[in-house]
Amino acid sequence: MRLPKTSPVLVLVLALALATFAGAQQNVPKLASAGERSNAAAPRSYLGFDRNDYPGDAILPNLRQHLSFTGYWLNNPPGERQNTWVGKREILLRNNFGFLVLFNGRLDAEILKTQKAGTPPNALGQRDAAAAVAAARREHFPSGTILFLDQEEGGRLLPEQAAYLLAWTEALAHSVYRPGAYVSGQPVSEGPGQSITTAQDIRAQVAAQHLHPVALFVYQDACPPSNGCTLHPPAVSSSGTPDTLVWQYAQSPRRPETTRSCAKTYAADGNCYLPDVPKIHLDLSVSASSDPSNGR
Repeated sequence: MRLPKTSPVLVLVLALALATFAGAQQNVPKLASAGERSNAAAPRSYLGFDRNDYPGDAILPNLRQHLSFTGYWLNNPPGERQNTWVGKREILLRNNFGFLVLFNGRLDAEILKTQKAGTPPNALGQRDAAAAVAAARREHFPSGTILFLDQEEGGRLLPEQAAYLLAWTEALAHSVYRPGAYVSGQPVSEGPGQSITTAQDIRAQVAAQHLHPVALFVYQDACPPSNGCTLHPPAVSSSGTPDTLVWQYAQSPRRPETTRSCAKTYAADGNCYLPDVPKIHLDLSVSASSDPSNGR
């Protein structure tokens, strides 16, 4: 079959159209596979540590190779008579650490003792909040930094504990800083088929009383949901407490009753160490933020 004769002008028009179409095809984004879309949507996790004693200036670069943020005590840590973190914010900033700012709260026995001496729990909470604000200012933490009240005792809060903690967090909410609490995410039995965590109890009381939200730093080293002393923990969303800002998934020393299935990830002495920092035991945490307290 003989093809009809084509006009040179028509050939030129067709060539330009084909070139335009090819260029447009090159500019169309390539569709990601299901796996690629899943990875792109997954939030990034950052690891951090905390410990009662400041680890020392010289070891910071080694720690920073693995960890993005650090706990930072504003007062004496639990069981300690001094605070070795005072004045260390600047060198931590120079080593590019984010912060998890902590204030050691009162045990129930202390709250009751102070109450018997004439200071009710809410007044004590307000007084300690003022001390936390003053300490954060001395350490040059900026406005908007979250300060976490360390609530060591787990389970449902006793009335005096709740009054103290909520007075502390409310006072923080009316300062230049924001309130948070370090609390247990470990379920405690309250009868057949019933359990409570301190985190759940605080959230329920805050909601019931229409108080300011409290950011949560939850400790839950039980395996599962934790996988032990590792630099590859589950995401913070796996902690068992929804909307947790930070999850402490490994403690030093480990709790034998809850970490039997991951005991081999800890050292023989029960503590958690980094592979190349064998003499500094740590508590390890995971967060979706490299600066959970917004303390930079």
